[in-house]
Amino acid sequence: MDQTLFAVHMTCDHCVKSVSDSLYGLEGITKVDANLKDQLVAVEGTAAPSAIVSAIEATGRDAILRGSGASNSAAVCIFETYHRNDRGGEALVPASAPEALTEGSSVSDREVRGLARMVQVAPSTTLVDLTVRGVAPGVYAASIREFGDLKYGASSTGPVWAGAGGSGTTQPRGVLGSVEIGKDGRGAVFLDHAVQVWELIGHAMVVTKQEEGEGGLKNDENTVVGVIARSAGMWDNDKTVCSCTGKTLWEERKDEVQKGMI
Repeated sequence: MDQTLFAVHMTCDHCVKSVSDSLYGLEGITKVDANLKDQLVAVEGTAAPSAIVSAIEATGRDAILRGSGASNSAAVCIFETYHRNDRGGEALVPASAPEALTEGSSVSDREVRGLARMVQVAPSTTLVDLTVRGVAPGVYAASIREFGDLKYGASSTGPVWAGAGGSGTTQPRGVLGSVEIGKDGRGAVFLDHAVQVWELIGHAMVVTKQEEGEGGLKNDENTVVGVIARSAGMWDNDKTVCSCTGKTLWEERKDEVQKGMI
């Protein structure tokens, strides 16, 4: 059973009823607690966070995921492209290089293409809610990589993560599954994987159409990569305004949409 908390702009009891009714219409939702005063909606069930957000948006309201699961059981990965470079060929300017700080460098040209949210819902099961935007249509493979090194983009993340203890199959534990990108350049998938969240922190996640081979992954405009980081649990994130930028949650939400994260 998964627990998620969302900030939702509600102005009256009708808003509360509209949001609650929409969420109860989703398969797998067992409980909805909409708090008008705090502008929060807590949801219990097995529906994907992306499906919950879509159901709330269908009522004409926006939603921001505030946290999921318990402390230390949630993670997030923001996907970026790393195909642009200043040196040409296969060489990518590493983030540590002096030219990475210059105007027009490849570092500043990276483009956000989506994100993955991970929530551990059982001792050996983690749900992965993955969204990608702005890439070419086709079937993409999602995988956890051996390293969290993005110095050279996807090419420095190493092979698919093998993992410890074995997965009960002949394939590495880092193989997540596939996501189909439509003609509009958008795709989303909800996966469950036999892994614990703490094992994933610090590893890279890659979504690509490339085939795995001896030469490793290359950086192209349709390969996206990010490092998996710990995310807020159900009640860990209580901010309403970002202390570093002064922006409200809703202003941050607009920034995320513009960047292609959601």
